Amino acid sequence: MDAILLQILNGLDKGSAYALIALGLTLIFGTLGVVNFAHGALFMIGAFCAVTMQRILGLSFSQVDPTKTDFLGNPLKVQVPYVESWFGPEVGGAIIDWSVPIAIVMAIPVMIALGFAMERGLIKHFYKRPHADQILVTFGLAIVLQEIVKYFFGANPIQTGAPDMFAGSFDFGVLMGFDPNVIIYPYWRMVYFLFALVIIGGVFAFLQFTTFGMVVRAGMADRETVGLLGIDIDRRFTIMFGLAAAVAGLAGVMYTPILSPNYHMGMDFLVLSFVVVVVGGMGSLPGAVLAGFLLGILQSFASMNEIKSIIPGIDQVIIYLIAIVILLTRPRGLMGRKGVMED
Repeated sequence: MDAILLQILNGLDKGSAYALIALGLTLIFGTLGVVNFAHGALFMIGAFCAVTMQRILGLSFSQVDPTKTDFLGNPLKVQVPYVESWFGPEVGGAIIDWSVPIAIVMAIPVMIALGFAMERGLIKHFYKRPHADQILVTFGLAIVLQEIVKYFFGANPIQTGAPDMFAGSFDFGVLMGFDPNVIIYPYWRMVYFLFALVIIGGVFAFLQFTTFGMVVRAGMADRETVGLLGIDIDRRFTIMFGLAAAVAGLAGVMYTPILSPNYHMGMDFLVLSFVVVVVGGMGSLPGAVLAGFLLGILQSFASMNEIKSIIPGIDQVIIYLIAIVILLTRPRGLMGRKGVMED
């Protein structure tokens, strides 16, 4: 039982990332009908927003520290972050320590602006083109964004730590009546799971309980009728593209302490997230979320040494095998809508 619980917990953080990326993908496909292969790059750019914020807050200047001397007794120069000089060592140090959550403030407007630019500048010209054309142009855009990030940040992963408050691990074993140190789970992974639930709940609440969201849902069901009512549904769909970009970016920001950002992380998650979308059902928001968590947990179980000793490499292909089984039995996915991708 303890091994089962541990694998479920291990699958939640990756499942959360899959669910958030797949949610954004489904928002774009459901509103605009565009298969956006650049969505993984948005996740990657969100992660590098956290890296950029960490570097901005870490900017420093040289200052002579009379309390520190070299072997000759001469005062040494030390690097003092500007933030600490402005707010004091304690407050400034806390701001630097919380650079990842603070990066959310920068990531939201950056990702929304980038989403608007992508949709208005490029993707709007491919609304009525075949899905193959959409895939090619957005995949090319993803490569361009990936290479830009590689140019400015380099090819190596960049370590980005969680706040010290969440640097340790929580003993779930004691909480659930097991022996100590049996089920140990990092605090930040719990934070990421809760963060994902908040974002997912916020998106669903926005679509379900606001007038804007209800119009968008109506437009997803029958775009032409909504347009005949005098509503500028195209403008609302553009806003939804920006919202989907922000969701992907926030997922990337908060994932940086779990996986050090690198320029190809977007591609790594993109392929798996598209499988998640297909398994959940193209155009189905609940299906994308459900499939994200389900496949994340199954991938965690497949990574157990006991499983890999029986079927080597199963952890690398389990998601694709599950996708094949589900699509053979339910061609529209778990919660897919009739008529989507069937023309």
